[in-house]
Amino acid sequence: MSFIAHRLSAIQPSPTVAITARAKEMRAQGRDIIALSVGEPDFPTPAAVAEAGVEAIREGHTKYTNVDGMPELKAAIREKFRKDNDLDYGLDQITVSSGAKIILFNAMLATVNPGDEVIIPAPYWVSYPDMTRLVGGEPVIVPCAEAQGFLLDGPTLEAAITPRTRMLILNAPSNPTGAAYDEARYREIAAVLEKHPGVLVLSDELYEHLTYDGFKFHSLAALAPELKERVITVNGMSKGYAMTGWRLGFAGGPKEIIRAINVLQSQNVNAASTIAQHAAVKALTGPRDFLEHHRKLFQERRDLTVSMLNQTKGVTCTTPVGAFYVYPGIADCMGKTTPEGKRLETDTEFVLALLETEGVAAVPGSAFGLSPYFRISYALSLAEMEEALGRIQRFCASLR
Repeated sequence: MSFIAHRLSAIQPSPTVAITARAKEMRAQGRDIIALSVGEPDFPTPAAVAEAGVEAIREGHTKYTNVDGMPELKAAIREKFRKDNDLDYGLDQITVSSGAKIILFNAMLATVNPGDEVIIPAPYWVSYPDMTRLVGGEPVIVPCAEAQGFLLDGPTLEAAITPRTRMLILNAPSNPTGAAYDEARYREIAAVLEKHPGVLVLSDELYEHLTYDGFKFHSLAALAPELKERVITVNGMSKGYAMTGWRLGFAGGPKEIIRAINVLQSQNVNAASTIAQHAAVKALTGPRDFLEHHRKLFQERRDLTVSMLNQTKGVTCTTPVGAFYVYPGIADCMGKTTPEGKRLETDTEFVLALLETEGVAAVPGSAFGLSPYFRISYALSLAEMEEALGRIQRFCASLR
């Protein structure tokens, strides 16, 4: 007899967590492992931001705050939305929580009813489909091919919408591809959504500060103000601010939905860490020159990664405009055999063989809904990336 709830049978542990755990296990056994599977900047939290957290502890700011966040943090987020995103939210339209992930989940729990359809463009972040299933919704996976720039377009969205469609999830810049929507593509999507007033949009904008080659980031709710009352704009401190472990996310959206999210938060995570909130105030209101410094370093790493992958036998790699991932294609590696005699039929088998043979951890495209690809995070130093990419080149050259 099992005591585990039936709802868990519909989901799997995060594939990125599983690959990273296997890499750590091999490293503990003495193997030389380079992990390109983790979606985490390698930079430390900026010193002034970290010190603000330490100071909060020293000054005794260690008690609960309001469920939706400290007033001073919400004010800083409101100003951030105005300056960075051209979005004007009232304080009662903003919420704070323990990372963007729980806000995404609570937003879905607050708005998606059992049987509702949630449109998820693929490649997608690994958690979107399982979150949908957990809240009783039905994920509608819409493949967006490399030829489409890995992005949803208007006609494809129109074809996916049915009377049961409740929500569209957009993530730009994207995890796993680094693709992002320009103004024209967003307006194309907005024109379709205008015809379907019952469809909400969950806009995951966590990588907004990491764009390259002059690409201009846009928030959908700002470009299409006619949709603003249907868009939940989710962001956080993890990626651009190198604050992953601080677990601090936030969102702006329609008052009714934010209120519902807050009710859920009062019953699951309650308030975010008070210490993290104080650090976030400093990050948002203090000097932010580190954002540009990090962006330039990431662009150097991206350029190296794309160049070396496109010199790798059997691999092709488009140049992403944002985030810190690439999504190389390995169709020409499928059906080939490793020196150990293992025939590679899937991108999962490719990634596992790469890990076992060369000690490089990546994530298979199957985890993101579009194969045969694999995801690499280039959030490591240039020297580490060059070594890892050299190993990938050696592995691919060995396939027969």
